[in-house]
Amino acid sequence: MATLRWGIIGTGSIARTFAHDLTLVAGGDLVAIGSRTTSAAVAFAREFGVERAHGSYEALVADPGVDVVYVATPHPFHYDNARLALAAGKPVLVEKPFTMTAVQARDLVELARASGLFLMEAMWTRFLPHVVAIREILARGELGEIVGVEADHGQWFDTDPTSRLFAPELGGGALLDLGVYPVSFASMVLGAPSRVSALVTAASTGVDAQTSMLLGYEGGAQAVLTCTSRARSATRASIVGTEARLDVEGDFYAPSSFDVVTRSGTRSRHDFVTAGRGLHYEAAEVTRCVLEGRVESPVMPLDESVAVVATLEQILASGARTSTWERGS
Repeated sequence: MATLRWGIIGTGSIARTFAHDLTLVAGGDLVAIGSRTTSAAVAFAREFGVERAHGSYEALVADPGVDVVYVATPHPFHYDNARLALAAGKPVLVEKPFTMTAVQARDLVELARASGLFLMEAMWTRFLPHVVAIREILARGELGEIVGVEADHGQWFDTDPTSRLFAPELGGGALLDLGVYPVSFASMVLGAPSRVSALVTAASTGVDAQTSMLLGYEGGAQAVLTCTSRARSATRASIVGTEARLDVEGDFYAPSSFDVVTRSGTRSRHDFVTAGRGLHYEAAEVTRCVLEGRVESPVMPLDESVAVVATLEQILASGARTSTWERGS
């Protein structure tokens, strides 16, 4: 198998997790790291045994020894960083959320398609074994007609106003960090909603601390989704059909197991074994697609990534009309 040489833009925690998991990918080799400062790039390179450390993103994407770029910077920088890599002729895997706006998302997709370059949102959940199995069950119609999706993602974060999670200029808030998982999960099952309603409790910095979402679909199905940065929730997900219900254990967005419960109450268990944190499955998909000459993944299509960003925008707009401020958040 040919080897795909990776370069990473960004040196934060998700970049470190990805670097760890990339060692599990056959045909994937991390060869370069790019940061805004040479010192941060050198420290990351030493930690992971990376050959080359670049003190700018421009130098990273210009590196002729890099075949594909993983963008692992904070949300507001995804668009510029991914565009930089595409303009340099590099295939790109860009962290979720794909971009901050649907306009940005569409622009990236148009550039990638016009350039004949691979581009994919790093929604790693899509590629986990239990989610692959869920899609197979849905494709076989075992659940019957899908009438609803329920999913939540809540984590407790220290209410530090200087933290990235609470900084508006860095794309802070529960929705973009946590809620993107339930929204993307509902999108995988039901597609894009025709109606969006949201209720938001805002932190004192103005970002959302807790958001509840109700999505409606043309066929009558509904998705009830929640996210919060104020508490650790069950982080479970369910897909409800006329013939059976599928319940994913917490954390549904990470390597997990699920039960299928029929209308009569019969329960079947589905367990899975995974290595690493689970990010290597998305890296393996990128490797496969790029080496096969594909320009996008059928598992995480570009048009769907654009639609998910559009849904997030609608949720934020709806939530802004219903926002309440949680004093002290």
